Amino acid sequence: MLAEIYSGACAGIEAFGVSIEVNAGHGEPRTVVVGLPDTAVRESVDRVWTALLNSGFETPKGRTTINLAPANRRKEGALFDLPIAVGIVAAMEGVRREGMDRICIVGELALSGAVRSVRGVLPLALMARAAGFTAMMVPAENAEEAAVVEGLKVFAVRTLRTAVDFLNGLMKLEPFEVDVRERFAAEGVYALDFAEVRGQERAKRALEVSVSGGHNMLMVGSPGSGKSMLAKRVSSILPPLSLEEALEVTQVHSVSGSLRAHQALVARRPFEAPHHTVSDAGLLGGGSNPLPGSVSLAHHGVLFLDELPEFQRHVLEVLRQPLEEGWVRIARAGVQVEYPCRFMLVAAMNPCPCGFLHDPVKVCRCSPRQIERYRGKVSGPLLDRIDLQLEVPPVPFETLRGLEAGERSAVIRARVVEARARQRVRFTGERGLFCNAQMPSRLLQGVCRMEGAAESLLRAAMQELQLSARAYDRILKVARTVADLAGRERIEAGDVAEAVGYRSLDRPVG
Repeated sequence: MLAEIYSGACAGIEAFGVSIEVNAGHGEPRTVVVGLPDTAVRESVDRVWTALLNSGFETPKGRTTINLAPANRRKEGALFDLPIAVGIVAAMEGVRREGMDRICIVGELALSGAVRSVRGVLPLALMARAAGFTAMMVPAENAEEAAVVEGLKVFAVRTLRTAVDFLNGLMKLEPFEVDVRERFAAEGVYALDFAEVRGQERAKRALEVSVSGGHNMLMVGSPGSGKSMLAKRVSSILPPLSLEEALEVTQVHSVSGSLRAHQALVARRPFEAPHHTVSDAGLLGGGSNPLPGSVSLAHHGVLFLDELPEFQRHVLEVLRQPLEEGWVRIARAGVQVEYPCRFMLVAAMNPCPCGFLHDPVKVCRCSPRQIERYRGKVSGPLLDRIDLQLEVPPVPFETLRGLEAGERSAVIRARVVEARARQRVRFTGERGLFCNAQMPSRLLQGVCRMEGAAESLLRAAMQELQLSARAYDRILKVARTVADLAGRERIEAGDVAEAVGYRSLDRPVG
């Protein structure tokens, strides 16, 4: 007999519907899965058969054909276990057909018949609602994630037997509900705070400017100067995630499998810090079934690259396109997916190979050629995409022992939110523009209007430091952000001076 069950699959963070047709007929006792399944889907037959037997269900005695439609799109993962099992029971006339065309089913099966969690439930739930399904059956560990989608009844199941009994009306399950705003508020709290950082007031100011305008930043300083400590707190001064942004971030983390069990939303700005040994696939994403990499996991958050020159050169070079476009495209044989990656880049490096150039206590023994070679590991095109380059000096002992706490992240974040609000108003009508760092060159003249003294100062800096046209654009954008923080419409000389001061790598080594 023929039965049809509805499920879904993910391609990137986009999901598409999958119709699972199961036909249990006569003939040679054999099970065939068609419809472009990957290895995990083919292996599901053995898992499903054993789960059915251990759950007390009969299995077909003849040939069983399982078709995953549409047949021209690849299906991967173990999320089809539960719908295939339900389809087999339905083909044996063990499931009531009424209402089956309005429920989407996903879940992996253990050999015992227990239902295990799967990746990508949030994109699948969004797809199910858009496709007109009224209900979705998911593993209990994924229920919170699916329940975030309004207008879709979510039923959590722990075993195959529970799923079948519910579909037959023998067991009652209440739709799982979650208070999105309550979860959003509870999880959107940061453990780290800028109040814990002693000294480094100039670096804190630079980070505030960087975050306010969405600018990428590079900190240069000797070991132990506090670069990593500062970077880890950047997320805490970014504007709070909107619900729409949180859904985007959660979809990426859902597809990657990095959500915690029973986690409804990623409500905090992500902070990703890959090790310098990371491969380009680990950074951008990849694999035979491409999963998101660090740049996508940092979407709407911070990507921190410590010891920047230690990363392989070709790994750093692949960052250029994601930094410009905010999307990463991964192509494999028969598969092409896209993942969003609009992040703020914060990087750190030593000033020289030994790390003690310009250190007030320790002596640097690196030659100018060694320093030049070390800094040359970071290409010019990548540096051109970093708006702020700041020297971070060691913190004096007296400052470390001081009792006065620094400014709290919440206070800094309030100023950042005000500056971002001005930018949102300014870029109203400009699709995809949210902050100064994203401003195209065509808007610079109109948006970055300067007073006479500011223009003269910028002209002198360009000639003295021999800055490129790209550096000119970066300085203007940063100066615009400094003025936004002060609530000024026009850029003043002090704004330009501060922006030029954040170009430490444009100065000669010495």
